[in-house]
Amino acid sequence: MAENAELIARLKAEALTQGFADIGITTADAIPEAGARLRQWLADGCHGDMIWMPERADERASPKGLWPDVKSVIMLGTSYAPPLDPLRLAGQGDTGVISVYAWNRDYHDLIKKRLKALARWLVAEAGGELKVFVDTAPVMEKPLAAVAGLGWQGKHTNLVSRKHGSWLFLGAIYTTLDLAADAPHADRCGSCTRCQTACPTKAFPSPYRLDARRCLAYLTIEHKGPIPEEFRAPMANRIYGCDDCLAVCPWNRFAAATEEPAFLPRAALTAPKLAELLALDDTGFRALFSGSAIKRIGVNRFIRNCLYAAGNSGEAALIPAVQAHLGSEDLVVADAARWAMARLEAA
Repeated sequence: MAENAELIARLKAEALTQGFADIGITTADAIPEAGARLRQWLADGCHGDMIWMPERADERASPKGLWPDVKSVIMLGTSYAPPLDPLRLAGQGDTGVISVYAWNRDYHDLIKKRLKALARWLVAEAGGELKVFVDTAPVMEKPLAAVAGLGWQGKHTNLVSRKHGSWLFLGAIYTTLDLAADAPHADRCGSCTRCQTACPTKAFPSPYRLDARRCLAYLTIEHKGPIPEEFRAPMANRIYGCDDCLAVCPWNRFAAATEEPAFLPRAALTAPKLAELLALDDTGFRALFSGSAIKRIGVNRFIRNCLYAAGNSGEAALIPAVQAHLGSEDLVVADAARWAMARLEAA
């Protein structure tokens, strides 16, 4: 028997009080088709070298696969809608573009704290056991958020909200409480294909399907080796992530810019100059990106990305900054520097 409506109303009010932008509830068995879709995606190799995906596929396929005792899933959304146009730096060759989600503090830390606080409140009010997750566990956040009514998975595969557009961080609370589920959200993409046509590397083989091996977010963040040559020029000046498919979504016009201080843009990260970034050593990198999600990829992978961007810039003034990495002990960095030098000299 599902828990009463009065508890759920207070839970949702508490979530908003603690800073979440949206909340919905679903059952632990609400996404039966997700496992088959995941396994087909993995079988097609679309996960690239994210080896943790197939290793924990059974746990990811269903909430009960991760925790057999779970009965209900509470999905939470936190808005990070940007106050600046994410596409405003396109064509500015001397400036790097960083994905909106990394413009300030690492979202994992803030959201995990809020999830734990809400979880403590729920246990005090209703008991039960629970677990909290934000992004790093084998949890299908987007399908779960869709069936919980927060939005729908758009053709770019990310969640789209009528209130917050494509800019929601998602968190989950798994609980042994039997809570009444919210209605799933209908798909409202219609005939729109803006996210599909905006992708610079054609990472969508079809609507609602992403091939991570072609995605610049994957290539600049998760991929550790040299980025395949066919994708280096389309990177343009993107040095960490890519927001193109998210930024062009028409539903973003309803999203109010976030007021969360931890997500407001840091000036140093919203329009960084490539020459300054290429001069970073490990100490400087760690200082600049202290508290940022960017720090997790390490200085060498970040320099690799900046070198590709420099090679695309057409800016002769960047040649000395690129030359400094030709002798790098990191073979991937040295390769990126050679590629960038060849491009700049040809330009």
